Amino acid sequence: MIRLSGWDASMLYSETPTVHMHTLKVAIIDLEGIGEHYGIEEFRHVVAGRLYKLDPFRFELVDIPLRFHHPMWRENARIDLDYHVRSVRVAAPGGRRQLDEAVGEIAGTPLDRTRPLWELYLLEGLAGNRVAVVGKIHHALADGVAAANLLAKGMDLRLGNDDDPDGYRAEPVPPATRLVGSALRDHFRQISRIPSTVRYTADGIRRVRASNRVLSPELAWPFTPPPSFINHKLDATRRFATATLSLSDVKQTASALGLTINDLVLGISAGGLRTLRLRHDNNADDPLLASVPVSFDTASDRLYGNRFSGMLVPLPSDIADPVERMRAASAAARTAKENHQLLGPELICRWSEYLPPAPAEALFRYLGNRDSRNKIFTLPISNVMGPRERGRVNGRIVSELYSVGPLTVGSGLNITVWSYVDQISISVLSDGLTAGDPHDLTEAMIDDFIAVRRAAKLSPQLAVPEGVMAP
Repeated sequence: MIRLSGWDASMLYSETPTVHMHTLKVAIIDLEGIGEHYGIEEFRHVVAGRLYKLDPFRFELVDIPLRFHHPMWRENARIDLDYHVRSVRVAAPGGRRQLDEAVGEIAGTPLDRTRPLWELYLLEGLAGNRVAVVGKIHHALADGVAAANLLAKGMDLRLGNDDDPDGYRAEPVPPATRLVGSALRDHFRQISRIPSTVRYTADGIRRVRASNRVLSPELAWPFTPPPSFINHKLDATRRFATATLSLSDVKQTASALGLTINDLVLGISAGGLRTLRLRHDNNADDPLLASVPVSFDTASDRLYGNRFSGMLVPLPSDIADPVERMRAASAAARTAKENHQLLGPELICRWSEYLPPAPAEALFRYLGNRDSRNKIFTLPISNVMGPRERGRVNGRIVSELYSVGPLTVGSGLNITVWSYVDQISISVLSDGLTAGDPHDLTEAMIDDFIAVRRAAKLSPQLAVPEGVMAP
């Protein structure tokens, strides 16, 4: 049995009927040149040969009686592959739009907490002799780094052929007395850690006060972003959109402007959001606030758990000039990161250990039912480095890879960017009330990237990475 950290458990507590706390990974697999049929039974066979190397996929949630403490993971639960591995046929003609629509429908249903918190979908009917695999994983199980490691291990990257599907025993659920006793002992351990957590907090506050870095007005208490079309009470519908840029184009553009790839991601996100704000809000007069996750454990062998915190970054969607907007995004990210490090990257994670389960869930339900916007930040924006080698599933090449995180209470958009080999993969998730069609945002981000290249005296003609589906 493994106790969920407070930060892991908060991903469970924050889930409501309209806020689903799972992440999605979408792998497009090229079957070109493969003569034999490849369907759900063949895919389940492949999963069976990988599953037992992926320990977190065998974790099952166990609640503590009376909600006395954070839940635990029961290791080595039995897996019903007929339930967890499913087939979906996308609508004709099977292009990117139809794929994205199918992924949005998958995103719109919660995971069953009585089973291990993941599902895999084989999406058939794609054009160009392709299939897609959609992994749906609860955020309580894995953050972006852990999910990327799981994904790499689940593909043929450096994976041997010694899998043994039956080489383990399912762990029984412990009796209630054992669960309560373990929870009580852990509570005492947590109490003993309070002095060090208080010192960590005080040291961080002292470093921030001593720093010559001044928080920008957007980050001053009470952290209230401007009203926008993004922030409102969510519905349960999910819509999904993707787009792809060439990594070489992105690196060339970033180099020409003296920026990092992360700066560029924030900049084109701000540009795309500016376009939609002018359309939906009729103004873009103030910067938005992005919550940007920052991992403090990037170990390549970590397969589960959440080891990240979020920093608030002013998003300069109020700036019309594309190059000026890029440089403003870069400066904002640099200042936010410095202050985040000064305050202590593990601050929220440490205090979340003391989050009481029942009151935390009640608070999130209350916030989710209120007809109000997110008053802490506008939306989450992630940029994660994915696998550097081209993956294979049963010998078939994974030509594209996308990832997206969940929506949060009062915020109807999530932008997640992953790099994969020679690609920068952009994913946008929205609810049904926010933008109508999230492709409006992906297209606006691509248009903004072209505008930035023009302003930097670079060719507006974008390269298309090999094997990428047409828009």
